[in-house]
Amino acid sequence: MTSPEDKILPREAMRAEREALRQRGLKVAFTNGCFDLLHAGHVKSLGWARGQADVLIVGLNSDRSVRRIKGAKRPLVGERDRAVMLAGLEAVDYVVVFDEDEPAALLAELTPDVLVKGADWAHFVSGREAVEKGGGRVALAPIFEGRSTSELIRRIVAAYGSEPAEV
Repeated sequence: MTSPEDKILPREAMRAEREALRQRGLKVAFTNGCFDLLHAGHVKSLGWARGQADVLIVGLNSDRSVRRIKGAKRPLVGERDRAVMLAGLEAVDYVVVFDEDEPAALLAELTPDVLVKGADWAHFVSGREAVEKGGGRVALAPIFEGRSTSELIRRIVAAYGSEPAEV
């Protein structure tokens, strides 16, 4: 049995693995995100993404990248722990951490067959051009209402405010 850590590959190793998957004729889907607080919306979206191909690669924003995108207080969970949680999900075959704010360069390197983004990102799909140039397509995943990291943080703050939570 593969441990979650075995599914987390450095960028260079992911490129080599992508080529091996291509040679085996496997269809590869790719999605990405910060995945700061893993929740049911993430799990459902990743399952949907996995259903688009034989293999699912998840690009994970590094801690530095998340801070630039979300602000100095994020991420709440470090990149190594976020990567292990994602890799522990049945739907996820590989996790690769990237330091850029957007995955366009990584997508140009991996050229997946399917680039999956949430339908709320239909206005801007980073890496679309590279994927389509490589013969791939973009698939927009359904949004699972009321399930987001921002909403989860809002509910935690509303419940506990500045008081420390009992553990």
